[in-house]
Amino acid sequence: MKKEESQVIFDRNVVEFVTVAAEFCRLLEQAEGMKRTDFVDTILKMLPLLYLKAILLPPCETMGEEEPENYVTEETYEVLRMNLAAILADRDDYLDVFVSDMKYSDQPITRYISEELADIYQDVRDFIFVFQLGLNETMHDALAICQENFRLYWGQKLVNTLRALHEVRYASGDNDEPEEEE
Repeated sequence: MKKEESQVIFDRNVVEFVTVAAEFCRLLEQAEGMKRTDFVDTILKMLPLLYLKAILLPPCETMGEEEPENYVTEETYEVLRMNLAAILADRDDYLDVFVSDMKYSDQPITRYISEELADIYQDVRDFIFVFQLGLNETMHDALAICQENFRLYWGQKLVNTLRALHEVRYASGDNDEPEEEE
């Protein structure tokens, strides 16, 4: 590994992205039982920051032959998604107008905030996991993969989810918590 390539992982923007990404993951991992208003208020502050830190990352490309290992299992993903769905309750779904399939459909395409957040979490958490291992080459490759996935997948999911969460937060009269089941 060349010295300048290894320096990318210690760039100030990378360190700041790692910090925000870890905080995002921690929020989602500890969200179970949160009130919807508290969760939505917090995630609405965190998502724009995560997006900003992702677009400020210095360019880098993978160097190794093998993909870094993943942290998020199907079970972890599903438990997280279900916890978020429980918090968001009847406000979890939204209509996505930025889907390429939309032009072929006369029906709106429904998305779920909980699923979109879990998708973002999966990429970001896998990145954080590899970064915590502290091996420069795999850290570098994890950064390159996370950056590419941001461009191709989770960056768009993030802004779409942000729009949906804005609606949850500011829709008139719909700011209440879901009814408690007896």
